[in-house]
Amino acid sequence: MNTSTNTQTTQLRVSKQQLSNAELHQVPHQPLQTGQVRVRIEQFALTANNITYAAFGDAMQYWQFFPTDEGWGLIPVWGFATVVESSCAEVAVGERLYGYFPMASHAVLQPSRHSPQGFVDGAAHRTPLHPVYNQYLRCAQDPWHSGTSEGVQALLRPLYTTSWLVDDFLGDQQFFGATQVLMSSASSKTAYGTAHALHQRPGLTVVGLTSAANRAFCEGLGCYHRVMTYDELPLLDPTTPSVYVDLAGNASLRQQVHTHMQALTYSCSIGGAHVQALGSAKDLPGPRAVLFFAPAQIKKRQADWGAAVLQQRLLQAWQQFAHTVTHSTPPWLHVVEHHGAEAGLTLYRQMLQGQLPPVEGHVLGF
Repeated sequence: MNTSTNTQTTQLRVSKQQLSNAELHQVPHQPLQTGQVRVRIEQFALTANNITYAAFGDAMQYWQFFPTDEGWGLIPVWGFATVVESSCAEVAVGERLYGYFPMASHAVLQPSRHSPQGFVDGAAHRTPLHPVYNQYLRCAQDPWHSGTSEGVQALLRPLYTTSWLVDDFLGDQQFFGATQVLMSSASSKTAYGTAHALHQRPGLTVVGLTSAANRAFCEGLGCYHRVMTYDELPLLDPTTPSVYVDLAGNASLRQQVHTHMQALTYSCSIGGAHVQALGSAKDLPGPRAVLFFAPAQIKKRQADWGAAVLQQRLLQAWQQFAHTVTHSTPPWLHVVEHHGAEAGLTLYRQMLQGQLPPVEGHVLGF
């Protein structure tokens, strides 16, 4: 059944070799194969997290989820979509889904492993990729879903999941003997989500490193014990046992942290918010920088606790965090909506350049 009058998909694709080279691309719709569905992607978030997906597109296989023409990539995004065409008996036209989509107006999925809660995209090219990214949830059955706050969910739900897992991972490792956590790109949503969780742990000092322009915002959040600008790094006591949680990905800053913090016990690399300053993490003083892969910690906790307990703990933490973000005075997040592919292209370029205020969270639909 088909309820869609659209005959083509609009994609925002970027050059894998030069992320600033982005364009809108039209792809004619092809007839669905048996078992496939076509969805209209109605709202998705664009954050520094998506820039990280692009920056690590090859290393972390993010480009492989939604393949396109040679040399080009479709950046994955998290958001909401409605089924507009279905040749799959288990998925009805009109169903609303939450999940992982390309930056585009439409996508074709191949549902498999159906349940009342959702399904997995069973497309052959996605089978070798991590299953966390292949799951699609039916909003009608999703305990996380609220129809009145989809913008907040699109923006923060995947980021907070990473934040919670970073806190859980570090806690599981007794913070590698550290009493202090340093966080770069402290104004980013993943950073302050992580800081919100870490701040609740007794005996641990959370230090946010940020630009001078974002210092006041970070101080206003209340989840950092101390906020410092990047050039104030030398003021930190180098003998304090510390963990570095790197969301900036700035190679020069990483080198400075590793050099100055003589008692650095662990270096956790998460993001690439400073995409223009990415570089090698080789030959650093102190511990090697270890890339954090959230799905690996999910797999561990599913084995430790079972999937149901993990989801229960995540949901409880999410509800507390979402309430804090939306009910603080002033709120931590202001949702800004954009409409149309051209607006999306402009927003992507602004995001790539780091030109947007940290209090803003941007959602869009083509």
